[in-house]
Amino acid sequence: MANEPPNSLCENTLEPLLNEKEAAPALGVSVRTLQCWRVRGGGPNFIRISRRAVRYCPSDIAEWIAARRVSNTGEGDAL
Repeated sequence: MANEPPNSLCENTLEPLLNEKEAAPALGVSVRTLQCWRVRGGGPNFIRISRRAVRYCPSDIAEWIAARRVSNTGEGDAL
């Protein structure tokens, strides 16, 4: 682990970070959708490594999905 770049693991966990090509299937969306969410907001939190490189923490993706869990169609309108 000492040889790993500091940006390769999620903060406070040992989870490896996901790039957008890995995160998109986990969310069931396209890479382009993730890119749009980053511009417009509304998607899961992400980590900006550099101007062009972003990463996603699997726990952030799981939290984002859990926050959207609803039990009926009326609840979905609040998102």
